Amino acid sequence: MSHGQVWRTHRQYAATAARWTVDHWRKEAERRHALRAERKPLVRDARRALATARAIDPEGVTPIRHRAERELRTAKRRVPDPLWLFATKTTAALGIAGYVWLPQVPTRVWVWSAVALVTAVTALSVWIAVRERDTTGLKPTAEESALLKRLQPQHWKEHAEQRGLAGTLTGRPKLTEAGIVCAVRLDGTWTATKLRAAEDHIRALLGARTSLRIQTKAGKQGGWAELILRTRSAADGDDLTWTPERRSLGVDTVTGEQVTVPLGERLLIAGRSGAGKSVASRPLLYDASEGATNALVIIDLKRVEGRLWDHRARVASTPREVVDVVDELETEMLERLNILPKGQDTWTPTPDRPRITIVVDEGAEVMTAADKVPYETETADGKTRTVNRSALPGLESLARMGRAACIDLWWMTQKPTIGDGIPKQIAPQIGVSICLAVRTPAEARVVLGEDAQAKGWNADELPVPGVALIRNGKRKPDPVKVRYMDKAVVIALPDRTPWSRSVAHTVEAAGAPTLTLVKTTVPEEPATDSAVARVLKAIETADKPVRQKDLATITGLSKGAVSKAVKTLTTGGTVARALDGRLTAVRGDESAAA
Repeated sequence: MSHGQVWRTHRQYAATAARWTVDHWRKEAERRHALRAERKPLVRDARRALATARAIDPEGVTPIRHRAERELRTAKRRVPDPLWLFATKTTAALGIAGYVWLPQVPTRVWVWSAVALVTAVTALSVWIAVRERDTTGLKPTAEESALLKRLQPQHWKEHAEQRGLAGTLTGRPKLTEAGIVCAVRLDGTWTATKLRAAEDHIRALLGARTSLRIQTKAGKQGGWAELILRTRSAADGDDLTWTPERRSLGVDTVTGEQVTVPLGERLLIAGRSGAGKSVASRPLLYDASEGATNALVIIDLKRVEGRLWDHRARVASTPREVVDVVDELETEMLERLNILPKGQDTWTPTPDRPRITIVVDEGAEVMTAADKVPYETETADGKTRTVNRSALPGLESLARMGRAACIDLWWMTQKPTIGDGIPKQIAPQIGVSICLAVRTPAEARVVLGEDAQAKGWNADELPVPGVALIRNGKRKPDPVKVRYMDKAVVIALPDRTPWSRSVAHTVEAAGAPTLTLVKTTVPEEPATDSAVARVLKAIETADKPVRQKDLATITGLSKGAVSKAVKTLTTGGTVARALDGRLTAVRGDESAAA
């Protein structure tokens, strides 16, 4: 046997002995940790009993106090020392014994040297055992046990080269509430982005199932990446059905924490068809419509989701209604900003002038249908002309300036691309992005930021439906399981008076006088006799019932003049209006009978 073979054999034996030692101390550490967790409460109980006995018998002359003291000593003896303290005491005892029983100096030196060596080996083993002790209490499944074994550095090193991963080496994998987490060391030819692109090679090396979600992101230090295998979720077992008591948006699948999105933020909610945008938004819509100082406005041209909320929200479901409500909101915003007290940054919501949340459902449809809406106007010479109006400038203005007036815009879309599903002037104003599953990484970058993939915000890898990523500048890229709020629950919610500027409201701001806004009623001028006669003649000579809007063309009068004349004729009983709105002249005998 050559010298090299002997050295390798000794090294293998040493590695085996080291592993055995570490495993032994790890098991001992876990045993002591479990016993301490079980028996320390008994010590607390014994101390309370002793305190009670001392209060009863301050002098210690009765058996009650003696028994309490004895039980406390017994309870303390049953609690084992932590492993590090046990090792320290053992080493100290060996050193003292060697000093007392071996008076000769050379012998003491040898003993102390041996004790120091044993101490160093024991301390190292104890440190490794305590560091690697599983404190989560999680038991790996059969799948997780196989993955943990294949993630071990030795197995990875043996198979990395043949799988195209030469130059990478795993650290020690850990089992967490959200799956398996493992650090990966990268040489000079690898980056976290390149490792993410090699996901198929990683999956093949680990023998992982195709449906297992694998995340790769940059590590905490340069030259390292972090590999996460989502074998489990911290939200598993939680009841995700929405109730008034469980009003959070969802549950973090990594930490298990309840995730909420406070009002006052401008939101972007994106996801492909079937990802669950409507369901994910319902808890938020409830919060935005609940309370005396909150009001909800929904712009929904599809008329599906808005119809569920029309008993507690202002809903615009046609292009013309969209333009009208945006005009009202923009006027309200400018009025609030004009009367905002000096030195105050934002409007203070009141029941008369509440916080208004505008929800645009399917923004791409609104951008198309509400861009050129025909309106008929009357010129100074009495003629009418058609002009096209758009709701987009008003929405962009609300996105830019509405926050100071407590008017917040939430934009929802299936097409999260700038200029297609999100207006260019609105996208930069978004403060919080909620992204469900999208089709491409490009769409994920639009919603979550250009650095999304590099930092682990991989919305294109999310399962469908009901799982979202929420980026608000504070959260990590941990998926959130959103709560399920059924349609029947929405319909059963209590009614609320929808917001509208047509209702007079009173505003009382700090340091500002009380302002009462009312609609000014202008007395209507009566129709002229000539206009009435021309309109009546046009109705009587027509072969069939006439629509009011056609009378302006027939008589040459303005729409306003026709409207006044028709009102005079219908009030006097000369003209009758059918259910479809058409007008007919009433004969003399019919008028007399009436």
